[in-house]
Formats: sequence, structure tokens, C-alpha cells
Amino acid sequence: MLTDVRMRALKPRAKPYKVADHDGLYLLVQPTGARWWRFDYRFGGTRKTLSLGVCKDVPLADARDRLSAVRKQLASGVDPGAVRRAEKQQRATETRNTFEAVARAWLDQQRPRFAPQTIKKTTWLLEAFLFPALGAQPIAALEAPALLAALQRIEAGKRHETAHRALQLAGQIFRYAIAANKASRNPGVDLRGALAPIIVTNHAAITDPAGIGALLRAIDSFRGSFPVLQALKLAPHVFVRPGELRQAEWTEMDLDAAIWRIPPARMKMRLAHVVPLSSQAVAILRALFPLTGRGRFVFPSIRSGARPMSDNTLNAALRRLGYDHDEMTAHGFRAMASTRLNELGWRPDLIERQLAHVEHGARAVYHRAEYLDDRCRMMQAWSDHLDALRTATPARRDSPQGTLRGAGWTVAS
Repeated sequence: MLTDVRMRALKPRAKPYKVADHDGLYLLVQPTGARWWRFDYRFGGTRKTLSLGVCKDVPLADARDRLSAVRKQLASGVDPGAVRRAEKQQRATETRNTFEAVARAWLDQQRPRFAPQTIKKTTWLLEAFLFPALGAQPIAALEAPALLAALQRIEAGKRHETAHRALQLAGQIFRYAIAANKASRNPGVDLRGALAPIIVTNHAAITDPAGIGALLRAIDSFRGSFPVLQALKLAPHVFVRPGELRQAEWTEMDLDAAIWRIPPARMKMRLAHVVPLSSQAVAILRALFPLTGRGRFVFPSIRSGARPMSDNTLNAALRRLGYDHDEMTAHGFRAMASTRLNELGWRPDLIERQLAHVEHGARAVYHRAEYLDDRCRMMQAWSDHLDALRTATPARRDSPQGTLRGAGWTVAS
């Protein structure tokens, strides 16, 4: 039998050699000086060898304990080598199927149908909040308490809406994992009601006629750069999403046909969208063309023509005009148009189609009408209505730029 003293006296030789302990356990000494615990056994009539660890990491007493466990497996009719291989395969599978690995695979699958900004926000949410807490864990082993702890850390930072979005995102990833046979259940379903509720606030928008007229007059008085002025002027006439407006490209514009065709890649729902341009919208774009028409973007960044204006430019311009974030936003032009067009009696189908809202269920399958001619008439009527509001007789004198809040106007019927 081996002892610690005898083991220290062992020297490497030109060839590997064995030094027996007992019950089949032995030490294999390599010419390099490395020492391995080994156990030779027979299973199913075949001679096999099992490694029990490296001597420098596994003391003699531990090696004997490992041997005892292996012999119990043999006595139960279990091949310890097969058990070892299964454990290694399980560890390899868990390494491949960590929450982060599965989440990135899911994101790659969604990439063709997600807008670039959605990909960017989703990646940020994963890398900033979910991966640090859950990324290295096997997704199949994740339970509700671990997920809740990660979400509560987000809540602790006063990011209640972010926590809810993270829970929704995790649910999508778990559903993908279940479909891909990488997990058996979604622990997110156990967390319904576990997070503090959030108060939903819509994008601030001015919808009353007098307020719209005052806003349009304020935009006319804007003293910033000409492209930003034209973007502000165009926004209420086309009421597309702010990202779709600021990233508009000249190749998408057919000013002679008065049509703007936004490709699927830039739409929120990844469906091409046609925007009829009123005569007023065409005039705004023609006025801008001499300045930016040789470049790619209709509204380029002030720093580089290779990039569109930033996503905060229009909101910052509205702030300069005296409109706080809880009064009017760039996204609010959509609510403005939707509210007023409905009040003016235009068909909801036309309005929703022009807003590029996607229907769901059976109606989405069968109801694909573009209503282009009707939408052209609606968009021209809308621009004419905006002109009427802008030129309406004010109840009192225009406030100077920067103090427009609360101005009142008398609008002709």
C-alpha cells in the first residue's frame, strides 16, 4: 500500500510505471513527473481503465474515497466509465446551453424581422441586466427565484419599466429554449404579479385645434438648422414614427408622384409602408433638396452626412420651442393626426393603415387593402386642415419663442 512518505520518494523514469495501492487503485508515474490515479476493472467481459484524478490535486485519502464510490457502482451493475462519459456530456451540453448562449441564438433568429433599433435595445437589455445575473447558468436549470432576483436588482435601480421588459424578454427566450428542446419550462410564468406595477404613460401630444395651430406657428419660428426646421414642418404632415422620419432617404422619395415608400427594414413591423405626400409635404421636401439632395439622408446629422440626425434632435427642438416632454414629443404627431382625423370623420381603416398599425387575428389575414387613393385624399385634406389651424385667428398675440406654453387661439369653424 502507498503512503504519503513513499509517494514523495517516487522518481520519474524513462518510461511510465505503476505503483499499486490496494483494491486495484494505483499511481501511474509519467516520465515528466506527472502522477495520475488509475483504476483497472472489468465490465461486461471487457477490461477498462478509469482515471480518478491527478495526484497533486487529489490526495491519497480522496483517491481511496473515489475508488470506494466506483466500486459501489460496479457492485450495482453500473459501468463507472459510462457514468463518467454521461457526466462529461451533460457538462458540455450545459456549457452550450447557458442562458446567454440560448439568448444569443434566439436573437440571431429574430434579427431578420427586428428593426436595427430593436436589436440594439434588446442586446443592451440582455448585456446590461440579464447576462450578468443569469448568463452563465444552464437555461434548463434556471428557476423562478433566480430570475426574480435578477429582476429585483433592476427594480432596485428605479427601473420598473425595464424590469417588466426584461421579464417579457426572458419569457421569449425561455419559449424558444423549450421549442429547441433546451429547457422544459418557462419560469417567468411563475412571476406574474411579482414585480411592482408600472404606470403606463402615452407619448405626450397636442390634440386640440388651438394647441395644434400654436405649435405649427411655433415651428415656423424655429431658428435652428434648416434640415431640422424642415423635419419639424414635415412631421405633422406625414405622422410617421420619429425613427422612420429621421432616417428617410432620398431614394425613397418620388416627389413627382408625391409618394414616399419606406422599405420593410426600417419599419417597426418589417412591412413596407407607403406614405402619400400632400402638396405641402412635397413643397417642404423640394425646399430641402438643394441642401441635402446630393447625400443619402433627407435629414442628415449636422456632424456627418453619412448618418441621419440623432433620435433626440426633434424632441430637443420642441424643447427649444418651449414644449416640455409632458406636453409634446416627436412621436406625439401620430396621436395628433389620429385623434383629429377620427374627430373629422375619416374612416378608422384609413387612419390605422396610414399609421402602419398591423392588425392581428383573422382580420390581418383577409384584410390587406392599401386604400391608397383614399389615403391620398385623406393626407391632402389633413395638410389643408393643418394649414387652416396654423393660419387661424389667434385669441391673443403669439408668445415669443421659448414661452409658447399655454397660448390660446380662436379657430374658425
